[in-house]
Amino acid sequence: MTTHYRACNLCEAMCGLRIETEGERVTSIRGDDDDPFSRGYLCPKATALQHLHEDPDRLRQPLRREGTQWKAIGWDEALDEAAQRLHDVQRRHGRNAVATYQGNPTTHNTGALLFGPAFYRTLGTRSRFSATSVDQLPHMLAAHWMFGHQLLLPVPDVDRTDFLLMLGANPLASNGSLLTAPNLRGRLDALKQRGGTLVVVDPRRSETAARADAHHFIRPGTDALLLLALVNEVLAAPLKAHVDADAFAGLDEVRALASAFTPESVSAATGLSAPTVRALARAFSSAKTAVCYGRMGTSVQPFGTLCAWLINVLNAVTGNLDRPGGAMFPMPPFDPRWLPRPLSIGPGSYGRTRSRVRGLPEVGGELPVSVMAEEMLTPGDGQLRALLTFAGNPVLSTPNGRQLDRALAGLDFMVSIDPYLNETTRHAHLILPPPSALERLHFDVVFPMLAVRTVAKHADALFDPGPDARHDWQLLAGLGKRLDALRGGGLKQRLTWVALERLGPKRLLDLGLRLGARGGRWGLSLKQVAAATHGLDLGPLEPALRRRLQTKSGRVELCPALAAADVARLERAQASDGLVLINRRHTRDCNSWLHNVPKLVSGADRCTLLMHPTDAKARGLETGAAVTVSSRVGAVTVPVHVSDEVMPGVVSLPHGYGHGRDGVRLQVAAAHPGASVNDLSDDQRVDVLSGNAALSGVPVEVTRAPSRPGCQPAGGAR
Repeated sequence: MTTHYRACNLCEAMCGLRIETEGERVTSIRGDDDDPFSRGYLCPKATALQHLHEDPDRLRQPLRREGTQWKAIGWDEALDEAAQRLHDVQRRHGRNAVATYQGNPTTHNTGALLFGPAFYRTLGTRSRFSATSVDQLPHMLAAHWMFGHQLLLPVPDVDRTDFLLMLGANPLASNGSLLTAPNLRGRLDALKQRGGTLVVVDPRRSETAARADAHHFIRPGTDALLLLALVNEVLAAPLKAHVDADAFAGLDEVRALASAFTPESVSAATGLSAPTVRALARAFSSAKTAVCYGRMGTSVQPFGTLCAWLINVLNAVTGNLDRPGGAMFPMPPFDPRWLPRPLSIGPGSYGRTRSRVRGLPEVGGELPVSVMAEEMLTPGDGQLRALLTFAGNPVLSTPNGRQLDRALAGLDFMVSIDPYLNETTRHAHLILPPPSALERLHFDVVFPMLAVRTVAKHADALFDPGPDARHDWQLLAGLGKRLDALRGGGLKQRLTWVALERLGPKRLLDLGLRLGARGGRWGLSLKQVAAATHGLDLGPLEPALRRRLQTKSGRVELCPALAAADVARLERAQASDGLVLINRRHTRDCNSWLHNVPKLVSGADRCTLLMHPTDAKARGLETGAAVTVSSRVGAVTVPVHVSDEVMPGVVSLPHGYGHGRDGVRLQVAAAHPGASVNDLSDDQRVDVLSGNAALSGVPVEVTRAPSRPGCQPAGGAR
């Protein structure tokens, strides 16, 4: 028996694993008690790594679609064909006629992250999409405007704060998001044990809200109004003595903007009484240390960027930005911002290009995924005609999934780097499957940039995928080299790919770690990190903003012009008179990609519509009744669960389901299909500043369905 230690790569928490194997078989996956960051904690999802490795549905060689059938082919043939067909589309219709989509799993994939920037530069298309614009894009845009870099994302110092205000976040189910902190349940319990306070503001009494000192229901989409009222209350009093006003640009402008938003003026819209808002502002500003943290609920709404901006403002004006116990800026030993240009992640951009049909802006080099289908379906110059997807399932994870289904079916060419034949990749002409997570080395590149402690951990592959396998980074390099050759690329391009392939992920990691010294703090080697079998913990976060700040003024830009101008749109917004839909997640769910794991989908049906008793009674509904939920773009049929867990006027469906589609090879998921909440979410509802999908607060109607549902789209799967 052999014991391996590594970090789990199924969510952001980076929990340490102790994996035991016999030969080519996993015999045990447990938490690593000696991991200095997670200290043995493990959520139910971690054991899925074994199933994902052994899953009989996992693809192990390239597939070509021929009509309705799939044929296995060789790697050289597959890569040659993929490069040739991408090249042909770009030659006929222009570089931007080929689109790319990256899913969330790429952020857990070391090779994909290190080789991705070079490949996408080679492909040369501006039609780039990713899960970012259904997730955290408002936070990245606010960071770009306020701190000068899209990856300067402040994280709540949960281990040292005295007052934690959470908006639209449920880390007890998500394990944290833009917040890497294993065992958040334990960390929040420790907050309360040391006399601290946890307050949750959310339209649903989530698992986290149920454990909070206080939970306040809020009408979906009104968080920015609450934040403006909190900022107004704080700025009505003198700033704390330790607040360095000279470090901020635009403080007076923020004070003037917020002055109209009194607790009384926002009460009716938000559902929070004026005394509640005042008490919350007073408690937050008077706490020894405090931090405001907002996540999915604040991101996926029409005012997501205003929320991200105002969360930073509230932390700043209360003296809790870049301060222990407040919102802090991690300084990871490996920082993609310090890599050489072909591999680095830049400071971000805004509005350099706009989408052809609707004119939404690019942010950080990407267009919002809400426009992807319309760019494929709308004829004319610049129409998207080909797509490369990487570890993503946008048919289930992006708005108006049925429309995207139709769009993908009409593409000239589609290639997917993915281990599964799923709801999205079934439309591909070629599928290029990489090895499993246990067959590749692992080093978290992204999440130490969001971690509440400075950490690093490296682990080699547990298993050899064999000579017939190709790693993700090899697929990207193979496609990049072939595209360059087809275009008659010069010596510089050829040498770049030769150098990258010879270096490989390990040497690139070592280079990046050594370059960490440029960030002013670290400068390790991969050998040093790898020698720490259970991982390196380099201590709690330290004030770092002065070293990290990249604004032209050298100060925090508290009042970005475009954010300030968008406040007028917030003032004009009208609340829906009827029901509105919000998403939710479960501890055993991870978007759509763990539903083929038997252990994680067992038990009671989780794909139910939560509805408040008052709303259910008005419609003559009871728990277990089949209901049809309809929005502007579609309808699904699901069972209803009557509960005061949601506030009146709000209903909730889990996301990641909708597996009942033809042509999918996911046996377990097909037996638990559920209904896709994104068959209801509206691609036309976006945060107009960032273009981020507004998945929360979608107006819907709910009626009794004629028969017991199978959690299917209304009218059956198609």
